[in-house]
Amino acid sequence: MAGASAPGLAVDLPNPILFVTQVPVPDDFATIGSVFANHMGDIRKAYRGGDLWIRYPDGTLRNLTREAGYGSDGPQGANAIAVRDPAVDFDGKKAVFSMLGGAPAAQYQNGTWFWQMYEITGLGRGETVSIHRVDGQPADANNVQPAYASDGGLLFVSDRPRDGQRHLYPQLDEYETTPTPSGIWKLGRGAAAPVLLQHAPSGSFNPTVDSFGRVIFTRWDHLQRDQQAESPSFGTFNWASESATAPTSASVDVFPEPHAANTATVNALRFNHFFPWMMNQDGSGEETLNHIGRHELFGYFAKSFLNDPSLVDFAPSPLRPNTKVTENWLQLREDPTRPGRYVGIDAPEFASHASGQIVAIDAPPSLNAADATVSYLTPRSTQAFYTAGAPADFSGHYRNPLPLSNGQMIAAWTDQAQPAGNDGTATNPIPRYRFRLYSLTADGSGTMKPAAGGALTGSGIVKSVSWWDPDQRVSYNGPLWELSPVEVRARAVPPDTTQPALEAPESQAFAAAGVNPAEFQAFLAARGLGVLVSRNVTTRDAADHQQPFNLRVPGGVQSVGDAGSIYDIAWMQFFQGDQVRGWGGAATPRPGRRVLAQPLHDEASLALMPPKPAGAPSGSVAIAPDGSIAAIVPAERAMAWQSTAPDGTPVVRERYWISVKPGEVRSCPSCHAANQTDQAGRPPAQNAPQALTTLLTYWRDRNGLGDPGNLGDAVFANGFD
Repeated sequence: MAGASAPGLAVDLPNPILFVTQVPVPDDFATIGSVFANHMGDIRKAYRGGDLWIRYPDGTLRNLTREAGYGSDGPQGANAIAVRDPAVDFDGKKAVFSMLGGAPAAQYQNGTWFWQMYEITGLGRGETVSIHRVDGQPADANNVQPAYASDGGLLFVSDRPRDGQRHLYPQLDEYETTPTPSGIWKLGRGAAAPVLLQHAPSGSFNPTVDSFGRVIFTRWDHLQRDQQAESPSFGTFNWASESATAPTSASVDVFPEPHAANTATVNALRFNHFFPWMMNQDGSGEETLNHIGRHELFGYFAKSFLNDPSLVDFAPSPLRPNTKVTENWLQLREDPTRPGRYVGIDAPEFASHASGQIVAIDAPPSLNAADATVSYLTPRSTQAFYTAGAPADFSGHYRNPLPLSNGQMIAAWTDQAQPAGNDGTATNPIPRYRFRLYSLTADGSGTMKPAAGGALTGSGIVKSVSWWDPDQRVSYNGPLWELSPVEVRARAVPPDTTQPALEAPESQAFAAAGVNPAEFQAFLAARGLGVLVSRNVTTRDAADHQQPFNLRVPGGVQSVGDAGSIYDIAWMQFFQGDQVRGWGGAATPRPGRRVLAQPLHDEASLALMPPKPAGAPSGSVAIAPDGSIAAIVPAERAMAWQSTAPDGTPVVRERYWISVKPGEVRSCPSCHAANQTDQAGRPPAQNAPQALTTLLTYWRDRNGLGDPGNLGDAVFANGFD
């Protein structure tokens, strides 16, 4: 169909649409198109035979990869390809995408293939297509879901190990122990190697730069104990460290609370959500979208302690205006006609091929997350229905929603759900779903559905291919999936967001200690370190009654929300994400390691903080009388924390991993800070954190380095470490 008009075309669009085709893969566990672990290049995970296409407004279609000499029909061999994830530059003249090249040449021959990023020019009518591999990317890793940054660099998802150590490959997720991307990376123009912006123990997905310059992405959040360790059949064990030569021992989990069974007082924790996140383009400021919490989006989660009558299991809070609950947020895109509105898919992580209900959230930077509201753009029944017996309002399965510059929307869609039972290895695979690109239209109530005659490719793109899987010959002859549409148009370049200036409370702490912030941050950056600061960890968001919220620092501040039990907290214990959980048995371990929470033990971090008295919890810092904490932590590594009683008993376990960029001083009012008011009805904390002043003073005075005004130069001259 290259260069031809699509038969039966009835869709008028404002700009060309770039999209990919994919030979359907019936299996939906860790294959291309799945919700997670969709980045692998094995022939059984990503069938070959798809292409990169462009559709012009009059319906003319061009097969761009075929024009450039990539891909083939029929038997798939050395020139076979699969393609995914196109993204258009801000000038609208070029695009980047990921491509996989090669397939088994003969029966029983397998190989190793990695998704690599390619840039394409010649998108206009009559222009010559040119495709070249992007320089500087890891050649031995899967690099997918690229997006252009404001400075011309590329943001992308990769499964390259966090620090490049090959024996840690692949990183395994916290849920199913499947290979997962390690986070979001950035490759600058002309750079020899990428840098890690954000470390995600279970993976991050689909980064885009919004009109405000924020990187918006989906992250798979768990921070739960290893469920595989509960069965001896998985053969889980711990490595003593991330070293290739580390000894092994039995599997031990120390954080957070138990996973499977309640104790007498503690509720078991299962935490499994694909949440919307944001960060600056240099990797600083990582947090949930607008600091939105589970209380603003989800329908239920359990209280942490069973014996505290003040705590309740969560149902949608009357303190929040949003009444439309969601489960997951996938494939997020900003609406170009409504800056700050993000459209995505809510779909279960299994048996959905990442398709479900189209949802939207309004969250411009100026909006407090407590006021954010969700819109259902297609019926909620779509999200729940994946087999037979569709409810009356079922309108099909949606994925890859794309709001267009003229207010229209297109999406991949199907109303077919074949019975399950094909595991993807049959000689004639039958896909569960048949995704096609459609223009959507809204009815009188605003609910969207495919327009009559709205298929973007008319009768579809059909292909006949075959390949070795590698044990048997597999053939497919039929319509290809049409996925991942993007609009080819020029856009304003968003601001290049970077680490913001210190807020007033932290600036006051630096002034009180007589330390120059820029010199201190340069010192940290040179050593791969950052700082985490909270102003008053006794405060909690007013809607959070699932974790203890009557909190007191002995001899210091307290924040009380009702007449219930009061908890003394004296320490904030930090945990670093170490890739030390193995599986398959220590004698014959399988490739890869899972991230496990371990008490902070990074030597460079601990050496720079004031010493603690004997008996303090491992990896902890003292909570100051004003409720503040400050800790130097390793950068580019996932971190978590919990407040503890004076004897080290955990009180409030935080629910998210966070990583900082080198040199970042990351501050927040508290842990699960108030979006509007805390449990005592007060606004977010604005005190100058005493703990930060103490930390900076210790850093300044260590080894008698003299004049605080010249500390930075003295530090570097003396090799302070």
